[in-house]
Amino acid sequence: MKNDKRINKNNKNIHFPWYDSYWLYSFVEAKKLILNKYPEKYQFFTESFEILKTNQNFKVLELENLFSQEDLNHIKQRIREIKQEEFEKYEFFDFGRIIKHDDSFFNKLQEKICDLVSEKVGEEVECSYNFLSLYNNFGILNPHIDAVPAKWTVDLCVEQSAIWPIYLSKIIPWPEDFMFSENWIEEVKNNDANEFKAYNLAPGNALIFGGSSQWHFRNRIENQSKSNFCNLLFFHFIPKGTKDLCYPKKWADLFEIPELKDIVIDL
Repeated sequence: MKNDKRINKNNKNIHFPWYDSYWLYSFVEAKKLILNKYPEKYQFFTESFEILKTNQNFKVLELENLFSQEDLNHIKQRIREIKQEEFEKYEFFDFGRIIKHDDSFFNKLQEKICDLVSEKVGEEVECSYNFLSLYNNFGILNPHIDAVPAKWTVDLCVEQSAIWPIYLSKIIPWPEDFMFSENWIEEVKNNDANEFKAYNLAPGNALIFGGSSQWHFRNRIENQSKSNFCNLLFFHFIPKGTKDLCYPKKWADLFEIPELKDIVIDL
């Protein structure tokens, strides 16, 4: 999620330990408050978010050559042009990556594929956000479910030292009652009910998956060379017209419940 600063799982008020879990936390807390103080609004509130849930029958889509070779070359050139001080480095130690959100060049590319994504996922979408992710020798991505502004994720492999699989679960309901232990990462990975499948992306190829309704992770990048790396570009999309629903700080005004401003987290 853009400008995500990590939620501290040691905070007793935070229910979920994974990266990008602030949205689900906000949703659960909002439902509790509304059920307690405004029960007459509860059904309308919960039903308003149904559009953001991914159809259980959706299957991951594999796309070869998402962009032309010319566009792919321009992407590589743009990556080389970005100055080190432009990168966000707060995920360097957690994920072994530096990132850049919503670069103007990548914004144009995202707009270019918006209609294609609408066609592929079966609903009209709009651009949410995008980010470039440059993984190094310490690259890893622990299991997580994205916040809702990433309902639909297009994961493009730009360049890599070697194939680095991403593991995707089946579509799951939002895990609002998730209970975690110290071993929650391995428990998620080893839970047969999640039906994880490995996907291998070659440069230029992409996946479309339900970022906010599928567990996904990458194991530690394999040490196959002196400089192992994987450059990925993520484009996130939401159903057209749902932006206010996607950002918890807007809920107080949207649903006319002022107290929501005090309990939700929006990063």
